[in-house]
Amino acid sequence: MIDLDETHAPSASSWVDGADAHREFPVQNLPLGIFSTAERTKRGGVAIGDFVCDLGAVEPLLSGDAAQAASLASGETLNALFADGNALADALRKGLFELLTDSARQDDVTPALYPASACTLHLPFAIGDYTDFYTGIHHAENVGKQFRPDNPLLPNYKWVPIGYHGRASSIVPSGCEVVRPSGQQKNPDGDEPLFGPSKKLDYEMEMAVWAGGSNAMGRPIPIAEAADHIAGLSILNDWSARDLQAWEYQPLGPFLAKNFNSTISPWVVTSAALAPFRIAQPARPAGDPVPLPYLADADDQAHGAYAIEMEVLLATAKMREAGLEPHRLSKGPMDAMYWTAAQLIAHHTVNGCNLRPGDLLGTGTLSSETRDSFGSLLELSEGGKRPLELPGGETRTFLEDGDEIVMRAHAVREGRRTIGFGECRGKIVG
Repeated sequence: MIDLDETHAPSASSWVDGADAHREFPVQNLPLGIFSTAERTKRGGVAIGDFVCDLGAVEPLLSGDAAQAASLASGETLNALFADGNALADALRKGLFELLTDSARQDDVTPALYPASACTLHLPFAIGDYTDFYTGIHHAENVGKQFRPDNPLLPNYKWVPIGYHGRASSIVPSGCEVVRPSGQQKNPDGDEPLFGPSKKLDYEMEMAVWAGGSNAMGRPIPIAEAADHIAGLSILNDWSARDLQAWEYQPLGPFLAKNFNSTISPWVVTSAALAPFRIAQPARPAGDPVPLPYLADADDQAHGAYAIEMEVLLATAKMREAGLEPHRLSKGPMDAMYWTAAQLIAHHTVNGCNLRPGDLLGTGTLSSETRDSFGSLLELSEGGKRPLELPGGETRTFLEDGDEIVMRAHAVREGRRTIGFGECRGKIVG
């Protein structure tokens, strides 16, 4: 069920300067993250307008579950806050909302506010495990057509959420450089593979699903309870070296082509903040199979998708030198997912796999049906056959050194206050 309260009211106003007009972080959002300042090391914070509120500093101003939650979130990760699910995080959000909308509390809270420009953001969780899914059916079809024009989707795609286990140690927060990976590549007309830097480096526009709570090993999470295990969402850029991947992925799947770097936006937009943006999962085309019972839930189909708009932009070194703004490559909706986030969690655990707080699930590249919504250069350039024209006369088929990718996402719905996820940035270096 979707619970809405005063914290979601579009008319709610904060006394924090600029928060009401902020496209990313008005008081209806209050995303959680980990930050540091020049004076102090990492601790929990919440974004409000152009400021970060120190959760440890406002703990004495809160009471009950909200105060307990602030204490748990004042360390170097958010794992403890979500150890038992979302209840404490929800209480914290309500307590912070009261502090940040009551002008009588302004003098008490202001010392806990830091300009965001003076803060360094870090990974929000200690990520124990990372799983990347392949839920974007249009992306799967676009890529499949390049290799199997007559049968782009493999027979299992519409029956089972496809995924693989990635590398948690190489997930980094927005703003970190991406070193171009090296590995084996094999030209179609070559007899032997070559070794060297990837020539077909690509981005993947995804969303990240953070796990909250846990399940004991051997005890699956039922689909009807799976949404309760979603702590929140962030933006994910799961970089790919397409030439390395083409040579190595059979028979076991991605390895060096994927594990060198994944970039995450550092703010966690909580499930509570996203409640007004839960929408029906798009209906499956006629003739598609009905999900097996462990993946089928009427409420999930009615509310399991998100009204989130995603976009990816590119700024080359030459563009930055010329003072040009990043060029938008594509924009598309998150509901391009063939499977809901709850279905991913139910499937992930149906064999008894135990999820833990802070585990990360990637949606896979999300592309919609039209070219202006494709979520990777592999699709936009048709595998390198169709160069993209950029401002200033440059072209791209894949990423070059000095290129910076910027991803943004916003939850948007008529009658609701738009909230954002911040940015997910990464610059390619040789």
